[in-house]
Amino acid sequence: MHVTALVLAAILALSFLAAGIPLIVGSAKTLEQADHLSAPPALLKVAGGLQIAGAVGVIIGIWLVSLGVAAGAGLALLMIAAAGAHLRAKDPLTAAAPAAVLAATAVAYVICRILSAWPAVTR
Repeated sequence: MHVTALVLAAILALSFLAAGIPLIVGSAKTLEQADHLSAPPALLKVAGGLQIAGAVGVIIGIWLVSLGVAAGAGLALLMIAAAGAHLRAKDPLTAAAPAAVLAATAVAYVICRILSAWPAVTR
């Protein structure tokens, strides 16, 4: 379970760093997306900051279980909200799918991280 948690942590950290940085920088695509979702651009900057903070939390969570679990849960909630925003904007399901997959990955990470921290639970 520990190796699985490490692999999921790496996937989450890379994915959320790659997704969060453009949101903070405010690229043209990000501004288009904010307009499409009827969200103020500042909200997407906050979301980008939360994504980067979550990625850092997952990395530190390799050593501090509670931080990793909290970061993973926060990322899952953030992606559920992102998928909801796409559905509210009447986007096709394919637009919400990346957020849904990342939410599921974050939930899987949280489960694996908890189980790997307490080996007695898995016996």
